[in-house]
Amino acid sequence: MTVSRENSKALYQGIKAAGVRFITALPETWLIYLLQMAEDDPEMCLIEVAKEEEAVGIAAGAYFAGTPNVMLLQNHGFLGAINGIVSLAMLYRVPLCMLIAHRGHMGEPYPWHTQGGIVTEPVLRGLGIPFDYARDPAKIAKQIREAYTFSRSSLSPVALLLTRDLMEGEA
Repeated sequence: MTVSRENSKALYQGIKAAGVRFITALPETWLIYLLQMAEDDPEMCLIEVAKEEEAVGIAAGAYFAGTPNVMLLQNHGFLGAINGIVSLAMLYRVPLCMLIAHRGHMGEPYPWHTQGGIVTEPVLRGLGIPFDYARDPAKIAKQIREAYTFSRSSLSPVALLLTRDLMEGEA
């Protein structure tokens, strides 16, 4: 199945509705339309990184500069960024709103995504990072706003897991 352009548009509009105009991201298949929209939008600053841990530092810098931001990443990227999340964001109480493409869960056809998908939720729980699942494009704007607000009020990382139902339009 292909990525849903309409659901990606709802997701992007939800990011903007939350007041965010700064995104850090590493390109990923499920995020392709989001990144294209951000790149084409003169109101949005998109910083593409080579490693997700770089995105943690950039997002922290944006926060300290007073710039509302979100991180777009895949769950394998989240796992690769754990050091920055723990040693920067959690240690210094830096809010991170992470929108994570949750690959490797039920229905995943590609074996290279499965192990990361299996451990993403236990790792989030183990780190005490609050998270929720985004499945419905009609609710995504509210979920992004709530995740963004909670990251700021708790001064901690918060994750919104972008599910297959949302990203491929199977809701």
